[in-house]
Amino acid sequence: MKKVLSVIAVAGMLAFVACGPSAEEKAAAEKKIQDSLAQVDQQRVNDSLAAAEQVVKDSLAKVEAKRIEDSIAAATATAAKPAKKGAKKAK
Repeated sequence: MKKVLSVIAVAGMLAFVACGPSAEEKAAAEKKIQDSLAQVDQQRVNDSLAAAEQVVKDSLAKVEAKRIEDSIAAATATAAKPAKKGAKKAK
């Protein structure tokens, strides 16, 4: 009886080990993991580029707004200056 149970136990262990994934299934699972990692890396790169582009656009908008503000201030200052007393009058 002991030998029969031992043989059944060994056969059960062999059947359990044989039911695992094949080499092809393991390779397919590994390829799926690598593809997912590559997709995540690509998405991370795209997000970084988009963030950098947004920073550049924001900086350019600030520079443009400052330039316009300075132009308005200069025009206002020029218009507010009183005319010189000794200036020649236009005919």
